[in-house]
Amino acid sequence: MIKIFLFTFIFLSFISISFAENLKFKKITSLNKPWGSSFISNDEIIITEKGGKIKIVNILTSNQKEIEHNLNFLEVGQGGLLDILYKNNFIYISYTEDRGDRKSSTSIAKAKLNKEKLLFKNIFQANPPINSGYHFGSRLGIKDNYLYASVGERGKGMIAQDASKHPGSIIRIHLDGSIPKDNPKFRGKSKWLPEIYQIGIRNPQGLTISPYDGKVYISNHGAKGGDWFGEVKKGENYGWKILGWGGKNYSGLPIGPKWKPGFTKAIQYWVPSIATSAIKIYKGNEFEEWNGHALITSLKDRSLRKLIFDDLLNVQEKIIFKNKIGRIRDIIIHPKNGKIFFLNSDGLYLMEKNKN
Repeated sequence: MIKIFLFTFIFLSFISISFAENLKFKKITSLNKPWGSSFISNDEIIITEKGGKIKIVNILTSNQKEIEHNLNFLEVGQGGLLDILYKNNFIYISYTEDRGDRKSSTSIAKAKLNKEKLLFKNIFQANPPINSGYHFGSRLGIKDNYLYASVGERGKGMIAQDASKHPGSIIRIHLDGSIPKDNPKFRGKSKWLPEIYQIGIRNPQGLTISPYDGKVYISNHGAKGGDWFGEVKKGENYGWKILGWGGKNYSGLPIGPKWKPGFTKAIQYWVPSIATSAIKIYKGNEFEEWNGHALITSLKDRSLRKLIFDDLLNVQEKIIFKNKIGRIRDIIIHPKNGKIFFLNSDGLYLMEKNKN
């Protein structure tokens, strides 16, 4: 039995190593704590740096151009400039807004694309503002005329169960900031704030829209263990901090069960924590055998993982690579050729097949 186990482990390790050797990595440019990224053309990516800069990087020449902006941001702890998204000549950004008196919020702003200066206008503020440097989230996704955003619970635990407050929830608004009339508040959840779509989230740093079925997926940091990947579901509750998702408090004390009826069940859990960051459902030509699979990046584990999840009773996970480019903050897919780009703590990287 032991021999069979060792053979299987060595065989799977060999497959993983062999696959990683068929990948080619290239550093496009150096950056200072980049956080979010989005293609604005086939050759240009707009990128946020947590410390406050917004840059456009040409992926062919590696040239950088900094864009001025008017955001009233605050770099504090895990906060600063966060995700950024381009759609139909507009830029959407999530950021840590300085709300005065040492308080801040995860806020969202919108500006027309201008490569010299972005004049942002807020379309959402998470309330109440909180004096904390933890758990801002935050990723953005657009589906039709809806903007979805993940908002962290700022380290305040059970606030994620209070739908009269934004922290610890998934937000759904129109692209102009107005409220959809079919949000949960207007469909039986009268005590919920009108922007809230789902509650019970801790620190969700991944959010994406599937290009296949239009479903919204998120990844979420647990505490000491209990990271997960799952679907956003209208009016439902992922359970933080009633549930611990398999993790514990940093003190070592248990939080709660991994899952119980009445709460949304995640698709995949990780215990111990891998520090899940950004996610994408792959669609492209470069790795066409991955089409429809979820790509999960991580900070602590420094890996890219692939999930085949069409059968939720038999989710298949594979580590594509590990310890190749450090802590991975973001992942984006080239809109034309399907090559994959990553942000880590110091730059922008390209991953493609090694065809030599």
